[in-house]
Amino acid sequence: MNRFESIKNMISEMEEDFTKFYENGNKAAGTRVRNSMNNLKKTAQEIRLEVTELKNSKK
Repeated sequence: MNRFESIKNMISEMEEDFTKFYENGNKAAGTRVRNSMNNLKKTAQEIRLEVTELKNSKK
């Protein structure tokens, strides 16, 4: 569940920048949102590979 907690933390840390970008039009916050989303994507891919590996090793 540690991986799940890390995803939740990443999302909660992005909330302020999402607000700044979408509600206030802050372009720098938009860049931070894009970077954070890319890191989230990388982490999600790592989790997917880990799940597949664990699933296949239990056969």
